[in-house]
Amino acid sequence: MEKPELIVRLKEIVGSEHVLSSDMDLELYSYDASLDRATPDAVVLPGSTEEVSKVVTLAYKEKIPFIGRGSGTNLTGGTIPIKGGIIIHFSRMNRILEIDIPNRTATVQPGVITLDLQTHVAKLGFIYAPDPASQKVSTLGGNFGENSGGPHCLKYGVTTNHILGAEVVLDDGTVIWTGGKAQNNPGYDLTGLLVGSEGTLVIATKLILKLIRAPEAVKTMLAIYNTIEDGANTVSAIIAEGIIPATLEMMDNKVIQAVEASVHAGYPLDAAAVLIIELDGMPDGMDKKAEKISEICNRHHVREIRLAKTESERAGLWAGRKGAFGAVARLRPSYMCCDGTVPRTRLPEALAKVMEVSKKYDVPIGNVFHAGDGNLHPLIMFDERDEEEKERVLKAGSEILKICADLGGTISGEHGVGIEKLKETRLIFCEQDLEFARQIKKAFDPMDLLNPGKMIPEPETTIKTMEF
Repeated sequence: MEKPELIVRLKEIVGSEHVLSSDMDLELYSYDASLDRATPDAVVLPGSTEEVSKVVTLAYKEKIPFIGRGSGTNLTGGTIPIKGGIIIHFSRMNRILEIDIPNRTATVQPGVITLDLQTHVAKLGFIYAPDPASQKVSTLGGNFGENSGGPHCLKYGVTTNHILGAEVVLDDGTVIWTGGKAQNNPGYDLTGLLVGSEGTLVIATKLILKLIRAPEAVKTMLAIYNTIEDGANTVSAIIAEGIIPATLEMMDNKVIQAVEASVHAGYPLDAAAVLIIELDGMPDGMDKKAEKISEICNRHHVREIRLAKTESERAGLWAGRKGAFGAVARLRPSYMCCDGTVPRTRLPEALAKVMEVSKKYDVPIGNVFHAGDGNLHPLIMFDERDEEEKERVLKAGSEILKICADLGGTISGEHGVGIEKLKETRLIFCEQDLEFARQIKKAFDPMDLLNPGKMIPEPETTIKTMEF
């Protein structure tokens, strides 16, 4: 089908005003939060599951690739249309359809902004726990596709732990439901398979989410360290003690400097690292846990512990962490956010090796990360317009992922594989593993129309060794 005819057919489905096809419009959908670029043939903004189904049916019959897209905050190129085709943008499907307090669920469309749902249910005394750094703009459909995490997922788990069911559109336009409000459905866990599949298996059009009663008490502390090793060792010691805080978030000095220049959170500029420790739950016993954590911090040479005494002080401590990515963006025109995990006991070693990579490739790196589950987010700062520097950054990012894998970790904690990490999948998977994944993809999408070229490398790209 030629592009002009495709545009006409799409307009017949969703209306002329909901199809974008000008060069300028398509350019706006050629990028996300990664470094990759590719232009779609058309962008369609459906208003219902029925319209999504009709668009997908058309794409299936004409063998046209298609991709679901939320706010475009993906950090690994997951929403980049590398084979052209249709972008299905969910900005119109942005309604909270139902809040069911007796069953503690929310049913939403995929275009709902994460923070909008969280703000809505907070007024009712509940929380939706996954809180990615992009929660102000990221969509719940995007969270579904990436299995997003966030600071509070140390205690509460990632997105897959909070998705009870989903209405999804298959490759040929068929609409089915997986899961539902009742937990522990018999049979294969299709919902669990689809969460984190990066849009390569289905397009989600409705989600049933788990709501949790908001904790009665919250206690937030800032631990300040003269070495990042002491901070990292504190994290392991807290978990080893049997205490599971809601969050354990760490930032190094480079990020602290950036945050203070931007957000003015009150972090000491000479600290090597700060660790945000948050407890939540029932008031009984919380003071004892906080005292125990303070003892552990002191055993690991903490310089100072600050306890937030008011909600305003708590918000101030969190302002720096939530503003870290934006603050770092002020230092250089571009940055690449790596995303790998290591066993938390290997954090000091991993961070030291990341700094070696920084020196090796002569690129500045700041560290801000979910220390509690060993999820590193080294921020490599550079100028994207400098091709030679960009090449060094890409090599540095790949080497950091290899470090994570070599230390017993993995290449993604919450950002997915997308395009960016296709090569690095072979650091943790053998060819048999990858072929099994390809067979799952083929079972759902035999013509490879759903977000093609993502998550699973092609067999012919097999790399036996990776050298740096």
